[in-house]
Amino acid sequence: MIRFENVGLRYDMGPEVLRDLSFEIRRQSFQFLTGPSGAGKSSLLRMLFLALKPTRGLITVLGRDAATLSRADLPSIRRRIGVVFQDFRLLEHMSTYENVALPLRVRGKDESSYRQDVIDLIKWVGLGERLNASPVVLSGGEKQRAAIARALIDQPDILLADEPTGNVDPPLARRLLRLFLELNRTGTAVVIATHDLALMEQVDARRMVLADGRLEIYD
Repeated sequence: MIRFENVGLRYDMGPEVLRDLSFEIRRQSFQFLTGPSGAGKSSLLRMLFLALKPTRGLITVLGRDAATLSRADLPSIRRRIGVVFQDFRLLEHMSTYENVALPLRVRGKDESSYRQDVIDLIKWVGLGERLNASPVVLSGGEKQRAAIARALIDQPDILLADEPTGNVDPPLARRLLRLFLELNRTGTAVVIATHDLALMEQVDARRMVLADGRLEIYD
């Protein structure tokens, strides 16, 4: 679904921060992206999401060469890639329901066509009683689950999650992991960027380890 071939990244005129990255994200796969702080995990996720262009190399996303995609092409490709950001990016003037429904609303869909789907998904992530709550009154774990629901509402082919358990306690981290695994079983490819070794040890999954600008993969 995503292929990197000899991809390198540098900022301005500095040295390459990522070098010679070659790998594939396969359909319906599950993998962890890990490595020390500053290794470039967030930069790699941004390239996966087409929010950052590489300095060199080839990135193919859903069968399309990323370098040839026009600005008009990007929305349709990005709709197939769900992203859970580390800082949640919920809109505080909107309720949980409105935040989760936002991607569909932006696309101009009629609310009657998606309202029940949004409610069902919010219940699935365990926020049924927080449907009308503002992010201001949600706990860190509740915000995380709302962000996950928003990333899933468009039924993406790929889900990218940046430190999704970084702000929650271990029991909730395990609950979130079960949500990701259940999503993966329905056919979505999942990439979780994390420092949490205990979380990774709970799943026999592929590990992509970034260190010193290079990527090692352990299947």
